Amino acid sequence: MTRAVVFAYHTIGVRCLEVLLEHGIEIALVVTHRDNPQENIWFDSVAALAQARGLPCIMPEDPNDPAVVAQVRALRPDFLFSFYYRHMLGAELLALPARGAYNLHGSLLPRYRGRVPVNWAVIHGETETGATLHAMTVKPDQGDIVAQERVPIGPDDTAFHVFQRVTEAGVKALRAALEPLVAGTAAHRRQNLAAGSYFGGRRPQDGRIDWGQPAAAIHNLVRGVAPPYPGAFTSIDGRTARILRTSLQPHPDAVAQTTGGDGAPLYILSLELEGKLVSASEFKQRYPAGVRPA
Repeated sequence: MTRAVVFAYHTIGVRCLEVLLEHGIEIALVVTHRDNPQENIWFDSVAALAQARGLPCIMPEDPNDPAVVAQVRALRPDFLFSFYYRHMLGAELLALPARGAYNLHGSLLPRYRGRVPVNWAVIHGETETGATLHAMTVKPDQGDIVAQERVPIGPDDTAFHVFQRVTEAGVKALRAALEPLVAGTAAHRRQNLAAGSYFGGRRPQDGRIDWGQPAAAIHNLVRGVAPPYPGAFTSIDGRTARILRTSLQPHPDAVAQTTGGDGAPLYILSLELEGKLVSASEFKQRYPAGVRPA
């Protein structure tokens, strides 16, 4: 039986772990994260799945700790898989599996290497993205591609909508590659890194709206960080406001209308003022002459 050690987190981690189990892969160990109490945990739990399936599971602060490396080494895995695990795996870990280490990344590599690739793709107004299963190297997201699946991004899709599609694409990519990997026949395609891009992580404060940007760029930011992510924010009449949904086209549900730095109209469809949703009638009553967000 093929044996794997799996580093995983998030809904993608759950779905891909289930794929391995369905294909009869022996899961010798699951390595995951403890949930951060400061984070909005809207996704499925790898730890809960491991417990339900009776799989050994650990949650180290550092996966590269010598004790963890020794534990993985003793298991003599054929494969090491990483599915949305948030820590980098060092060279010592990556050298342990007899038949390779593979990571699932939420973009069409080599584009959008690095952190939160789905959010970045939406923020940059991309019309497609996808999921890529690739060999792991010490430098992130640079190894040979084994499988890749594309998904569309619509002009009003939020990062959450796209993430759901990318999850399904990741599952499809893993299913397509798993039997060839086990059989030793999987084709590996080298990445052309010069044709790609790399982006770092994002912080909640990065959602502040720059009203000097074109309306389309503001719209893309709003949908790229919309809930369950922290959201785009601004100030209206000195009050903190989260703009949760917008449109570039006239919309019957618009709460308010403003413009981007290019003068193009932007329609605000969902708005929070100091943590409370505001309807169109409430907004017009409070600001009958309209306001310009700051």
